[in-house]
Amino acid sequence: MSVGKRIFMKREMPDPAIMNQFKSIPASNTADVMGRSCAMHPRIRLVSSPAAQMMVGPAYTVKARAGDNLALHAALNFCQEGDVLVVSNEGDDSRALMGEVMMAYLKCTKKVAGIVLDGPIRDIDEIGKWDFPVYCTGTTPGGPYKEGPGEINVPIACGNVSVNPGDIVLADPDGVIIIPRKDAAQVLEDAKAFQAVDEVKLQAAKDGTAKRGWVDKLLEEKGFEIVDDIYQP
Repeated sequence: MSVGKRIFMKREMPDPAIMNQFKSIPASNTADVMGRSCAMHPRIRLVSSPAAQMMVGPAYTVKARAGDNLALHAALNFCQEGDVLVVSNEGDDSRALMGEVMMAYLKCTKKVAGIVLDGPIRDIDEIGKWDFPVYCTGTTPGGPYKEGPGEINVPIACGNVSVNPGDIVLADPDGVIIIPRKDAAQVLEDAKAFQAVDEVKLQAAKDGTAKRGWVDKLLEEKGFEIVDDIYQP
């Protein structure tokens, strides 16, 4: 088997009934119940204008060589409706991995749920208006190479987070998080409970009933000193 030039056609998929329930939970709430260690680096941000706030789907992973989109072109041939393409790029920001033509094919022909690229795109003047979730690091007119190597449906790192094929990708305007497929049921249960508590806190913050005593207690525990005076250099 040609390591570095492999395309796996199958992957273990998440339970759709569980996956789709994450559409009603902010990514921040879900991230908080996962130890706050599942969010991609904020260099990867939303650059388009989707009507729906939440993007959810199974990860279709693409491991690209820096600035090279041959493996990504292969993924366009093989990905399925509802997938979220997640593309690693060795941290390169010098070349756009795709533009309007490739993106239109994903949106209109393949009907994927969205795409997450650890690298830039181009043709933002058009793509930025689309009702289609596009997360990337920015834009550049510089185009990619098409030489390879690259792999599809293998474990990758994107935005400093590990992503396995079939993991659940959850994204909203705050950014992107990854929910491991095998942990999804427990994460969903915890996230629902966290969201309910968070909504109560939000209402209290609005109506003046918020309880802030925990801050004073924690400051004392951590050894903070409150000085009733001005700072003297």
